[in-house]
Amino acid sequence: MPKPAAHHPLSTPFAQSLHEAVETFRALAALEPEISAAADSVLACLKSGGKLLFCGNGGSAADSAHIATEFTCRFSADRRPYPAISLTADGGLLTAVGNDYAFQEIFARQVRAYGRRGDILIALTSSGKSRNILSAVEEARRIGVKSIVILGKGGGFTKGAADLEIMVPGTVTARIQEAQKFLLHVLCELVEPGLEKE
Repeated sequence: MPKPAAHHPLSTPFAQSLHEAVETFRALAALEPEISAAADSVLACLKSGGKLLFCGNGGSAADSAHIATEFTCRFSADRRPYPAISLTADGGLLTAVGNDYAFQEIFARQVRAYGRRGDILIALTSSGKSRNILSAVEEARRIGVKSIVILGKGGGFTKGAADLEIMVPGTVTARIQEAQKFLLHVLCELVEPGLEKE
């Protein structure tokens, strides 16, 4: 009886996706200096009484809400809560600003409302081509709020706009988003030990 034909290791969609994910995550090792710098900034912000503002679109909006929760509730250890606001969370506010002004302003207007010197805006964009993210970063700079942007696909027109940028390598949106979530969890892991306990 003939043996079944051998499959090339990347001959299935699952194998291809797994290969892309592994390669993307391996490339993240080069980003250790940037994620360490981001963690230092976030820790200094929170310990000095500042707050974090998070934003993103689509899957990045969900990740923004997720990571804001890790700071205000807790990540792994019991500790006091810290102020972190997801600018994606209020559907009424987002639709009002989008309707009365422009979709491009949905985050920038909130940065203007909530942001103060000493705060940090953390924005996520897998393409770097989200006008509302760029507007939020520009507004943060205008009012003296530090900005950290986690980017993908070369950064698009958002590249160079933030105080600190973390560029995830690759061109596949799903892999970039998975890597962004990993980096955000590492950010929490780096910051958590320095946060005040209850």
